Parts: sequence; structure tokens; C-alpha cells
Amino acid sequence: MIVTTTPTVEGRRIVAYHGVVVGEAILGANVFRDVFASITDIVGGRSGAYEASLMEARETALAELEQRATQAGGNAVVGVDLDYEVINNMLMVSASGTSVTLDE
Repeated sequence: MIVTTTPTVEGRRIVAYHGVVVGEAILGANVFRDVFASITDIVGGRSGAYEASLMEARETALAELEQRATQAGGNAVVGVDLDYEVINNMLMVSASGTSVTLDE
């Protein structure tokens, strides 16, 4: 499935729109505790453990987005936006976009 931040896919025509789809992933408070417990992982101001957790959450949100786009009848998602929010000591990653059908 093509998932893109652009509103179109070069060389392909959108033949149907199926609506907005969203995928979310939430990292619980224990992730922050685990990251701070492994503070020795920080090199040059970056934490490999924290970055790995964020990457996992982003991949989960995008996978859920693709699943919902398929359920809506699409074969691609355009206009994808990623958002990161902190809610009650939990980090939420949300991916949203428009499920579409591209021509073959």
C-alpha cells in the first residue's frame, strides 16, 4: 500500500475517495521510566532507547492506518500527517490521512 504525505501519487490517478482514516499508538508511563532507567544509553544528546520506542509507536500507528484504509476500501493513503501528544504521562502517536483507490 502506498502511504504518502502528498495529496497525490505521481503517475497514478485517484479514482475514489473513501474518507479520513486514523491510526493511533500510545506509549504508557512505564516507557518513560524504562527510558530514564537506561539513561546511560544517551550519546551526544540522543537516547537510542527513547528513539526506538518512538519508532515502534510510529510504525504501529502507520500499520493501523493502513489496516483502516483497506477496511474502508482503499489501496493507498494520501495526505498523511503524524502527530505526537503527551496525555497524562503517556505519549500518543497518531497518523491520519485520506483512504483512496488509485488506478492500476
